[in-house]
Amino acid sequence: MSPPPDDARSLSLLSVVIPCFNEESVLRETHRRLTAALEEVSGLDFEAIYVDDGSGDATLDILRELQQVDQRVRVVSLSRNFGQQIASTTGLESAVGDAVVIMDADLQDPPEVIPEMLDRWQQGADIVHGQRTRREGETWFKLWTGRVFNRLFNRLSQVSIPPHTGDFGLMDRAVVDALRIMPEHQRFLRGMIAWVGFRQDAVTYQRPVRFKGETKYPLKKLIGLAADGILSFSVKPLRLCIWSGLLTSALALAGIVYALVVRLSTDAWVSGWAMLFVAVLFVGGVQLLFLGIIGEYLGRIYFEVKRRPLYLVRERLGFAPAGGADGRDCGALT
Repeated sequence: MSPPPDDARSLSLLSVVIPCFNEESVLRETHRRLTAALEEVSGLDFEAIYVDDGSGDATLDILRELQQVDQRVRVVSLSRNFGQQIASTTGLESAVGDAVVIMDADLQDPPEVIPEMLDRWQQGADIVHGQRTRREGETWFKLWTGRVFNRLFNRLSQVSIPPHTGDFGLMDRAVVDALRIMPEHQRFLRGMIAWVGFRQDAVTYQRPVRFKGETKYPLKKLIGLAADGILSFSVKPLRLCIWSGLLTSALALAGIVYALVVRLSTDAWVSGWAMLFVAVLFVGGVQLLFLGIIGEYLGRIYFEVKRRPLYLVRERLGFAPAGGADGRDCGALT
């Protein structure tokens, strides 16, 4: 970490948020590398906030052990599996540092990059993204779908997310406070971080092969996350329904005019029952598709108006007696 300029920000505490779900095979190595990387930064005080997202293995037991031997470790155990986006939000709401880093527990987000992110933060960046230049051990299909989603999101949404980025990155306290007052349940943190604005920068790194374990994002979850991202930040799919309806109506009107002209100018009806059958099936399929899109928006409204907490906490370790940053045991809407 290079010496900060004279007008650089001062850092009294760095918070590192690590959401965990069935990470027993990697947690000890993750904590070892994280502490080794941060202890090399002169005068840095930090806390490591591990959020157990309802793991079914020994993840929580290992976190308890780590907290016993390292007082910089904070542990939040959720009552069930709420998903990575909610687990990361839980960590953000518990963090009290001047800057906060989110990283995965599987070491595909190398903690050795964090000191460079701190450099950029001290030079004035409010958000520092981790931008991948290479992604080892990932299939061409996952890489391709990631690029397609990024382009689709940036085209449909009013905000843009930098290419080749994930949740790994550093945020200033002002950014974290802004995220904490955003209460939506269908969360897509990359989009939310892009939406808040502020000064953004990026640090490039090569993403290594997963240290141990397997991906927690199979295709089904990836599709769900992509849907949350697009539908939470864009109404263009609804406008597509409108324009498609207008186009279909125009084609139908042209067909009616054509049928009338043929009937009035000749004694025959317009032939083509097979084409009519295909057209009816096509229009019916398009209608069902658009009803599904509208239903997705309605479903999200349904979950939001219930105003349930984002998460419930079963156990906290290493925090002040109040129970964390603000003493809450659930993700109440603020």
